[in-house]
Amino acid sequence: MAWTVEFQKDAEKELGKLDRQQAKRILRYLYKRIATDEDPRRFGDGLKSNLAGLWKYRIGNYRAICDIQDSVVKVIVVRVRHRREVYRS
Repeated sequence: MAWTVEFQKDAEKELGKLDRQQAKRILRYLYKRIATDEDPRRFGDGLKSNLAGLWKYRIGNYRAICDIQDSVVKVIVVRVRHRREVYRS
């Protein structure tokens, strides 16, 4: 089963601000590993507190925060930032 990966507008902007090599690495991870697997949850960790219900994926020093929607087989990328900044409001 293939999952669809979509980006929210804010996540697209954040990805565009990264250097080209890091952005390619993040996209490759999302489209080759997450989108092609049966269960995208096995590569990430569930978040708690005010981000409960979302999943994080570690991609080097960067994190992708995603909303996994089983009913439509879709992974929506909410944020993409450096690990120091990603959890700040």
